[in-house]
Amino acid sequence: MFLIRGMRKIHDSSLDLNLLRVLVTVADAGSVTEAASRLYLTQSAVSAALARLDASVGERLWVRAGRGLALSSRGAALVAAARPMLAALYAAAFQPAREVLAESERVLRLGLSDASMLWLAAPLVRSVALRAPKLRMIFEAVSFRTVAEGFTRGGLDLAVTVADALPAGVAREALFTSPHRVLFDRAEQPERLTVGRYFKSEHVIVSYNGDLRGVVEDATGRARDVRLSVCDFSALGPLLVGSQRLATVPGVVADCLKAQHSALGDAPLPFKLAGQAIELLWSRAATDDPVLAFLRDRVRRIARRVTRVASGPQRER
Repeated sequence: MFLIRGMRKIHDSSLDLNLLRVLVTVADAGSVTEAASRLYLTQSAVSAALARLDASVGERLWVRAGRGLALSSRGAALVAAARPMLAALYAAAFQPAREVLAESERVLRLGLSDASMLWLAAPLVRSVALRAPKLRMIFEAVSFRTVAEGFTRGGLDLAVTVADALPAGVAREALFTSPHRVLFDRAEQPERLTVGRYFKSEHVIVSYNGDLRGVVEDATGRARDVRLSVCDFSALGPLLVGSQRLATVPGVVADCLKAQHSALGDAPLPFKLAGQAIELLWSRAATDDPVLAFLRDRVRRIARRVTRVASGPQRER
């Protein structure tokens, strides 16, 4: 709690803190005339401000010294106390974002879908460590069903996921749309993938509903032979290696899982299926936060790099 003379709370005081800026400027300038020039005020306005400050404090802060003014002992003490406080306020207001980043020890909470965790988490940690080594990050699992609640309860600083309806206070930006691809063990799928072969094969899907129905059923109305349903894309690799199962996943996920499991290959879907947009989400109230602006920029850079890799030439089986 900050208290002033008479043990009054700041919000109960009649003291205008802008007057302290005038006081320090006059003390630094050495005259009312020069202070008025620095403050872009008239001399009479500066003199009136000093008089108001005297009245608020209840003591004379200036005394006559020949033709000019000199600080009283009370005034000198107030200038000595106010000058570093004003300097700190100016530094906080105009400090470059780079300096804030280098020293920030904030704890940030990021909501990531399981797919986003695969392509974003590791490169984001490496990138942030170079510019903001003291930041701490908490990755929280979200999906299109839960991300809105994450912002509503005030816990998320930003999120990267597929999203539906969002609260009005949440900004959204499409990062990319990743076309679906079919993932499989290359040794177990020697033949070219056709529509007939696709629907006759066994499938493993990722379902947030805990059922055996996925995006293909919703989009085509055709049923697959779904033998396994899991809740996380990272579980697919071990379930595909050594089997004839197929998994239909976003292309960016296929690239990540192939990098983790050398036995896996992928191919385009043998029919059309619209991809889902991966979005960057954040609170509109934090748009000008330099630390979060930096974090959003890192996410965008990584997303562009990932999509460039994904759009490169695909090797046919």
